[in-house]
Amino acid sequence: MVRAALGSDAATIAGLYHQLTGNPDVCVSATRIADVNARGDTRLFVVEQAGHICGTLLVSLCHDVMFGSQPFGVVENVVIAAPYQGQGLGTQLMAAAEAFCHAADCSKLMLMSSVRRPEAHAFFKRCGFAGDAKRAFVKYRPQFQTA
Repeated sequence: MVRAALGSDAATIAGLYHQLTGNPDVCVSATRIADVNARGDTRLFVVEQAGHICGTLLVSLCHDVMFGSQPFGVVENVVIAAPYQGQGLGTQLMAAAEAFCHAADCSKLMLMSSVRRPEAHAFFKRCGFAGDAKRAFVKYRPQFQTA
């Protein structure tokens, strides 16, 4: 079952993010989950199996001017707990993200994935994403130029 995350899911989501990134600075709060989901343009989803949260995905709408008022969607932080991978749960999360974007009349849905995750790339291709259509670039906060 896929549903919007609740504040009470914070610790489990933090654990999933630790699995994804290995970053000890991950900090997921109940308040932030509520704030994010209260916005109409962002949704943090979780997928459950037998009452246990097994994965999560964040999808945000980006306001654009290219196609009138049509936004585009960005998927971030897709992670399924290791013991549950390969059971279709990621596909369920991606379908929820697509439905969210379809309802918002998005022109496209995009995501980035670490170059070190070929198994994730294969999954995203199976979900219909084209890995060779565009090239992604990223700059993290420590590299930001300040004026």
